[in-house]
Amino acid sequence: MAEQRKISVAMISEERSFELKVDEYSRAKAQLKIGDGLTSTPFTVGGHNWTVRYYSNGVCAHDTDSIYLFLRLESADAGDVKAKFTLSLLDKNGEPVPSYSHTNPMHTFSKSSAWSSELEIKRADLKRSPYLRDDNLTIRCDLTVMKEIKIEETRVAPSDLHQHLGDLLKNKDAADLVFQVGGQRFSAHRCVLAARSSVFKAELLGAMKESSAALPIEIHDMEADVFKSLLHFIYTDSVPLLETACNKGETDVVMAGHLLVAADRYNIVRLKQICDEKLCNHMDSNMVATSLALAEQHGFHRLKEACLQFLASPSNFDAMVASDGYEHLKSSCPSVLKELIARMIPSEFKSAKDVIMAI
Repeated sequence: MAEQRKISVAMISEERSFELKVDEYSRAKAQLKIGDGLTSTPFTVGGHNWTVRYYSNGVCAHDTDSIYLFLRLESADAGDVKAKFTLSLLDKNGEPVPSYSHTNPMHTFSKSSAWSSELEIKRADLKRSPYLRDDNLTIRCDLTVMKEIKIEETRVAPSDLHQHLGDLLKNKDAADLVFQVGGQRFSAHRCVLAARSSVFKAELLGAMKESSAALPIEIHDMEADVFKSLLHFIYTDSVPLLETACNKGETDVVMAGHLLVAADRYNIVRLKQICDEKLCNHMDSNMVATSLALAEQHGFHRLKEACLQFLASPSNFDAMVASDGYEHLKSSCPSVLKELIARMIPSEFKSAKDVIMAI
């Protein structure tokens, strides 16, 4: 499969301020004709050249009583250039005068439209103001040029940590433990088990540390294939037998029950949740008695409630009584059977419920 790539566009900006000083304002007014202007020294922002244009007698014959200032893009080879700018007359402290400022929050300059919108200053107002000092004035342009950059993103490969740890278990590289379970031996790594299970951590890094290094550790009351699946989960965080969509038979439900007990024994929380989910979502009349006995004996409250809700149906209850697991449930957990029957009695028969629970 070809590597998937994605092109994204990010916006970056470059900012700069430039000052245009007009010395001998009166002389410039007298010398410049209508439509003639002063051009500032070019300055560079965002990789493009810019100038500020100053017109002391207007830009056309019908409007000669104002000063006009424009920002112009001078780069002949530029495409569309997005920029925001402010043209301002400065006071004696070099601060912009709000009443003599013009801001454009976003403007697109191009070959066909290289000029900005204007800052207009009435000459009569300027002459009465304190900003024309010693026949000089200062204009500042604050310019921010926006640039698009294309970023090629390569999708990061999914984590393969589980594969490496799975190979470590399979190949027994640097294994420092041996378990004896149901006549079979399993090699493992003390640090991996301790990292994944608080029970293994207490046993392998605590009182059993010395003895576990020399002799095989015997695990009783657990079948070899269950312990093998438990180790597989510890190393890979997966249980293929339970997670594959096509595996929904009784065999897998039985394995889920065994693994639920094993996960509870070694306090492996996520595996408990996976097994609990499997049992709750694949409830049937043949297995519900076994699941209910398991839930009652080990205190699996969510599984117990799912079983009781399933058996609230009379037809499911009758089928459960006829199943192979019923006798085991009746002999091992009679109290949960009484609780189930009491639930099935209508609420108005409270005395009957109390009698059943007291038997």
